[in-house]
Amino acid sequence: MQTKAYARALIDNRIPPLDEETVEERIAARMERQAILTQQRPTVGLSFVIYEAALRSPQVDDEQLRRLLEASRMRNVVVQVLPFERAVPAALTGPMVLLETRDHERFAFAEGPLASEMYADPGAVSRVTERLSMIRTQALAPGESARFIERMVDSRE
Repeated sequence: MQTKAYARALIDNRIPPLDEETVEERIAARMERQAILTQQRPTVGLSFVIYEAALRSPQVDDEQLRRLLEASRMRNVVVQVLPFERAVPAALTGPMVLLETRDHERFAFAEGPLASEMYADPGAVSRVTERLSMIRTQALAPGESARFIERMVDSRE
C-alpha cells in the first residue's frame, strides 16, 4: 500500500546504501506487488495492522496517508492502526506477514533488524499467528482506524 515516494524513502535509506539500480528494482517490485489489491481473481482478503509510529514517520506524507485511506475502503482490505498507548511488546519486534495458499498451506514471514525469516513449520506459523492475533485485539477497529488516519491528514492541512 506504499506510494512510490514512500517506498523510495524506505529503500533509499539503507545502511550501507544500495546502488541506484537496486533501489529502482526494489521500488518497481513493490509497485508491481500492489496489483494483488485489485487485480487478483478471485479477490484476496488482506489485513494490515500499522503501528502509529510508522504513520508518524517523517517519510510518511499526505499522499501516503491518503493511499492508506483509499486502500481501507476496498472491500477486500482491512486496515487497523495500533496506537502508541495500546502497543504490546509483541508488536514492537518487527513486521510480519501471514499467508495462506489456495491449497491452504500456511506460511509466515517475520522481519528483524538484522535478518528476516520465512516459516512453513506449523508450530512457527502458529506462534506468528498468535502474535498477530494479540496485536489485532489491541488495534483500533477498521472504522476507528480510518478516522484516526483522516485526523492525521486534516491536522497537516
